[in-house]
Amino acid sequence: MNRKQILVVDDDQDLRESIIEILTENGFAAVGCESAEAALRAIRIGPADIAIVDNMMPGMDGITLIPILKGERPGIKIIIITAFSTVDNAVTAMKSGADDYLAKPFKRDDLLVAVRRNLEIFKFEHHEADPNIDEALVCLANPIRRNILVILSEKREMRFMHLSRHLGISDHTKVNFHLKILKSHNLLSQDQDKLYRLTPQGKKMVECLDMLSRQFS
Repeated sequence: MNRKQILVVDDDQDLRESIIEILTENGFAAVGCESAEAALRAIRIGPADIAIVDNMMPGMDGITLIPILKGERPGIKIIIITAFSTVDNAVTAMKSGADDYLAKPFKRDDLLVAVRRNLEIFKFEHHEADPNIDEALVCLANPIRRNILVILSEKREMRFMHLSRHLGISDHTKVNFHLKILKSHNLLSQDQDKLYRLTPQGKKMVECLDMLSRQFS
């Protein structure tokens, strides 16, 4: 499995090294950069999938760096970090192209959640999440099929009649048709007790759709 490259851009050496340590301990490949200028040199040598960028740095600041990084590496996910947790800062960062926002001091788990969330979005957008992602997306173009996945994600397992009632569809032939399509794409399964459940691929698809909906909401 390829480890995803992460740039950690922060002039605070202690914080930069601490972030790198947390990331490497959790299976990520991280490179530290002490300035925005160093980050630009690094990304031209080897592409990164995520950049964790401090807002306030000597020379070029994080907000200025964001669109330049996006130009150098289209699709890169940028997590901006700042000591000032204000709505204005968050709005400014997002308008500049940031994909996520962490306020200092942040917890170890907050950092890892943000990195994993943005990595999944990166993989989803670059068709790395699954080799059959195009077919799965076509499958989920239908709102009934999306609703089925969401309901099963919440309820974990359901029988046909119970699921039909939750969908509010009395036409059982229609429900059965959509269930068959979802099964054919390996997004759900049915056991010997006639209980429908999401497959691992189905769970991953729900997570990806949820992340994308929050990103663009």
